[in-house]
Amino acid sequence: MPTVVRATITPNSRKGPLVEVLEDGALRLYVRAPAVEGKANKAAIELLAAHLGVSKSSVRLTGGATSRFKRFEIAD
Repeated sequence: MPTVVRATITPNSRKGPLVEVLEDGALRLYVRAPAVEGKANKAAIELLAAHLGVSKSSVRLTGGATSRFKRFEIAD
């Protein structure tokens, strides 16, 4: 069963790429890519995969494609 990760994305961030773990267990992902044509989503998947030590193909965006608040599934 895949693990679900909740995350808030901050595109065009000067801080990024960076992952912060929030108190409620969600993540805040800072990416440098703009929120245009899915570039920020792609950068978020790459950042999350690197942070968790899994391949990019193991991370799938399952909710919030056009929102700051996203849900990702991480395959086992």
